[in-house]
Amino acid sequence: MGQPEQPEGVEESTGAQRPPLRVGMVGYAFMGAAHSQGWRTAGRVFDLPLRPELAVICGRDAAAVRAAADRHGWAAAETDWRDLIARDDVDLVDICTPGDSHAEIALAALAAGKHVLCEKPLANTVEEAEAMASAAETAYERGQLAMVGFNYRRVPATALARQMVADGRIGTLRHVRVSYLQDWLVDPQAPLTWRLRRELAGSGSLGDLGAHIVDLAQYLAGEPLAGVSALTETFVRERPLPGGAARGLSAATAAGTGQVTVDDAALFTGRFASGALASFEATRYATGRKNALRLELNGARGSLAFDLERLNELWFHDGTEPDTHAGFRRILVTEPDHPYVEAWWPPGHGLGYEHTFVHQARDLVHAVAEGRRPDPSFADGLQVQRVLAAVEESAEKNSVYTPIAV
Repeated sequence: MGQPEQPEGVEESTGAQRPPLRVGMVGYAFMGAAHSQGWRTAGRVFDLPLRPELAVICGRDAAAVRAAADRHGWAAAETDWRDLIARDDVDLVDICTPGDSHAEIALAALAAGKHVLCEKPLANTVEEAEAMASAAETAYERGQLAMVGFNYRRVPATALARQMVADGRIGTLRHVRVSYLQDWLVDPQAPLTWRLRRELAGSGSLGDLGAHIVDLAQYLAGEPLAGVSALTETFVRERPLPGGAARGLSAATAAGTGQVTVDDAALFTGRFASGALASFEATRYATGRKNALRLELNGARGSLAFDLERLNELWFHDGTEPDTHAGFRRILVTEPDHPYVEAWWPPGHGLGYEHTFVHQARDLVHAVAEGRRPDPSFADGLQVQRVLAAVEESAEKNSVYTPIAV
């Protein structure tokens, strides 16, 4: 049986005694909805030192952003992000826009004395990411925090995997293999949304999916990549123009076509600083795969494996056991002593994709309250950006091994 229900009004009155953390969010589409869920829910599930308040949401279309505010629980709406940043009732700016505006908004928010959460990838170029990381470091000295939103670190199973690697359960790391497969671009008549335009997205599957798996691989390994060798490809180079606003990952089509200016798929190998080897695949052309992020780590003492489409499970092989009964075993990551799970449901009652954003909000609120550097920081986002840049450079040079800039 579950825990007794909280008496009506108790949680609200207790939360009201905590200082508020007033959030202003720029963007209201796919990621805006996910982040809204995180901010709206975190303080209702976890015992937080600050009380998140959904102060204001921003988007260029006044009617659409007002509708989003009403739907997701935001108190006010703006149509210019500069006005949002200037508001006295905003402590933290959450950036959920396409990558071409990340740097400008984040730099302005930090200069205005706000904390910042920025969706991944941190920027569209290494130069923008360097400016953002530098500004974040200066802002930290004034007590402001800046975090990049790699939400897959917040899956309880991946957080548990990180603990097990750090505890030496798989021993010295030898191999990491990660793939992130989607299929929403298989249809050549799918419209030319912003994610297919380099000037807006920075890159294609590489930045959209590859950023996630690079960060996750380095997070789990506990060390950075030292170099990569890569291939990229654009399979469909011309698509119908979009008609109207995007809905999720797609949109209606209009007359005319435009050029696809990003990669459709990226394959690359890598070497970690310790000498461990890695392989990566990111594509939006894997027919039949909807959101298949899979990883495996092999060490001298054991292995770990994870599949996002079964995100409450982590598979572990203990290589120190006798061969007669050794093998991969499933860990159902729903126990109260597993990462993040203590605030949710009884064992066996699984979590989902949206919970990663609740956990992200939880972790950032604690970091703000404690005045400590958030994880992952803008510096971590910059390091991922340098890996992505090295992948593109290697692909342009016929897969030549390319060291990661430091």
